[in-house]
Amino acid sequence: MRKKLLLIFSLIVACGALAAVYVSQRNPSSPTSTTTNNSTNNTQSRQTTPEPAPFNAKLYSTTDAASLWVIANKKHPLNPTSYVPTDLVTPKVPVRVLGNETMRVRHETATALEQMFADAKLNNLNLMVSSGYRSYNYQISLYNGYVQSQGQAIADQQSARPGFSEHQTGLSADIEPANRSCEVEQCFANTPEGVWLAANAYKYGFIVRYPADKVAITGYEYEPWHIRYVGVSLATEMHTKAIETLEEFFGISGGTSY
Repeated sequence: MRKKLLLIFSLIVACGALAAVYVSQRNPSSPTSTTTNNSTNNTQSRQTTPEPAPFNAKLYSTTDAASLWVIANKKHPLNPTSYVPTDLVTPKVPVRVLGNETMRVRHETATALEQMFADAKLNNLNLMVSSGYRSYNYQISLYNGYVQSQGQAIADQQSARPGFSEHQTGLSADIEPANRSCEVEQCFANTPEGVWLAANAYKYGFIVRYPADKVAITGYEYEPWHIRYVGVSLATEMHTKAIETLEEFFGISGGTSY
């Protein structure tokens, strides 16, 4: 009788051990199974993370006068030449002449200027808008004045002919220190305000439109005070790739002659 009981007990123990092994192999919460699942999940996560979208250089037109990326130079007049922006506003920043239409810029440009001026002020730098939008008729008067006082050759180095001016887009602004030191002069580049602007303008969507070493491309002499709004994405892309001009970035002709 005792032998029978021992035999039955041994069978029960053996069956229990087999059952434990079976359950261990089937249990998804076991250490081996968890490691495998986590490894699989991590692999799937790495595989499904999307790559950053490449920069779309064709997002906006470079020929439509109303486009954020329009290029106006001596080879490319505005289209149409009589273009007038529909969303001109005076930015809420210091301006050289209160109430003058040339202090206005397009709405998106104004918003960017306001943020940039506010951040400059945090660095104890006070900026001011010297000039913004210029109408076709205003440019006629301005350009003709340069021609009469300095001759056409010099005028063409300093000022755009009517219909070719970037100021007419409402996307450009001339910037100067609020104390008006080096006002619309190349020495602006060496002022604390000019140094900060050159280093930080791209963060707000601006580029310095007429660099010192790109006169043969842009067609205009060095203007460290003249900034152009193109949006943060393009300004950052140009900064990252160390490309200074719109002509070079988009592969569009420029030059010093009309």
